[in-house]
Amino acid sequence: MSRVLSGLQPSGDLHLGNYLGAIRNWVADQGAHDAFYCIVDLHALTLDIDPAELRTRTHETALDLLAAGLDPARCTLFVQSHVPEHAQMTWLLECIATMGELRRMTQFKEKSAGNDSVRVGLFTYPVLMSADILLYDAERVPVGDDQRQHLELARELAIRFNHRFGPTLVVPEASIPSVGARVMDLQHPERKMSKSVNSPLGTILILDDPADIIRKVKKAVTDTDGEVRYDREAKPGLSNLVELLAVSTGRTPADVAGAYERYGDLKNDVGEALVELLRPLRERRAELAADPGEVADLLAVGADKARSTASATYQRAARAIGLLSPA
Repeated sequence: MSRVLSGLQPSGDLHLGNYLGAIRNWVADQGAHDAFYCIVDLHALTLDIDPAELRTRTHETALDLLAAGLDPARCTLFVQSHVPEHAQMTWLLECIATMGELRRMTQFKEKSAGNDSVRVGLFTYPVLMSADILLYDAERVPVGDDQRQHLELARELAIRFNHRFGPTLVVPEASIPSVGARVMDLQHPERKMSKSVNSPLGTILILDDPADIIRKVKKAVTDTDGEVRYDREAKPGLSNLVELLAVSTGRTPADVAGAYERYGDLKNDVGEALVELLRPLRERRAELAADPGEVADLLAVGADKARSTASATYQRAARAIGLLSPA
């Protein structure tokens, strides 16, 4: 089986874009691949966050992922900071990465723009992400469009490391789903659904009440020509709804669009489909939340499994770069 890895920051309530664009694909991958999934709490430290809130968010994210269908018996689910080799591997990679490479990272430019003082962690964030990937010999990494540049850095660092010190690290490939990879804001369909943008009516959270989901879909922005057709350029709002129904029901956008003549009927079916899609997740999450000790135990098992792989890779890289192995 090929090795697949992906990670998610504990940044608060997950939304529909997180689920359809990433997590549902993770659930599918755990049956076909040797899958590693990481809650990247170290990455969250690049922003101001209350320590208690970070701990709560990390636990809540684990609840969400388990409720969504990640099965610790079929994948390795763990918290990044529970595996110290992530920090160790980052230092090795920082010693072969260059300032120029990191300055070119688009996310660093955007997040540091206009700030007189920028944290070093924000600058080196992509190297930590590279370590996350390379520690597990991942062959395939599901990423969104906004993370492709970071994956390219991981590939470049692996190639450079192997060239200088001999074959040591696996060079990963990107994997991006074609449908459902970018769920757009219901009120601003020109931009991706995001928790970082204040758009209460445009963002569907996976734990939203069914009535709220239906209300948000009914208020979704469309257009005025009245024709139901799938056209991302000319009809972004309507096409977003078409894609949501398609990815929720296993159909193609063209099939969905061809089945409707009125916007209202489409919206009704989108709302109902999303409610049913998320219902098992909400029910399973309530069960897990009732026993927080079980979640902690599952994360501990995942950390042990992850560390057995990460430690072997780190030791291999450390020996290759010239560090003296411990007795």
